[in-house]
Amino acid sequence: MRLPSMSQPFLLAPIAECPPGPPGAQVRLAVLGARGVGKSAMIVRFLTKRFIGDYEPNTGNLYSRLVHLDGDNVAVQIQDTPGCIQVQEDCVQVLDSLSRCVKWAEGFLLVYSITDYSSYQSIQPLYQHIRKVHPDARTPIIIVGNKADLLHSRQVQAKDGLQLANELGSLFLEISTSEDSQGVCDVFQYLCKEVSKLQHAGSTDRRRSSIIPRPKSPNMQDLKRRFKQALSSKVK
Repeated sequence: MRLPSMSQPFLLAPIAECPPGPPGAQVRLAVLGARGVGKSAMIVRFLTKRFIGDYEPNTGNLYSRLVHLDGDNVAVQIQDTPGCIQVQEDCVQVLDSLSRCVKWAEGFLLVYSITDYSSYQSIQPLYQHIRKVHPDARTPIIIVGNKADLLHSRQVQAKDGLQLANELGSLFLEISTSEDSQGVCDVFQYLCKEVSKLQHAGSTDRRRSSIIPRPKSPNMQDLKRRFKQALSSKVK
């Protein structure tokens, strides 16, 4: 599977509120994780195929792009988030500050760096916070171990990431944003497809619930029988 051509420039803007639009018109994703795990680099890699190693600390940018997905053009919005996740103190307060982003998004990438064990520890509380906001277990969440090329600095083993994902009921994979553009593309496209499928299932359920069931056709034999019974009772 090849990354589709994306010639239009992507847009950068701070997120304000849930954007309007009918279900299925767009796919809303959020990328969460600790500081320095490569969230911004992953997003830009997906949208432009370019790798940029250094970023200024972001305050939460919204990236928008029209993506060709399974024969359709899909408006994809990806919310980058500040790397202010802490596991130790003030964890709940920090997570609450992301609640609006979590509520807005329909699919999630939880990213840690394999070279930073503390970033790995951030994944479980992030996952739990998402599930509080989105109790529907179908909401897609993918756990990503980034910087897989830095094996000499590894602090988190692949089996640890896989074990955590299994415990949380999530998909897991390791990627290298700097060296594997296709891997990054596959992660985002898979998440887009999962969100699209969930949107389609939701719209189908709404259509079914809005249909008024047709009354059953009367059984003519039963009507004839009841009519004969009524006549016979009158004759008596």
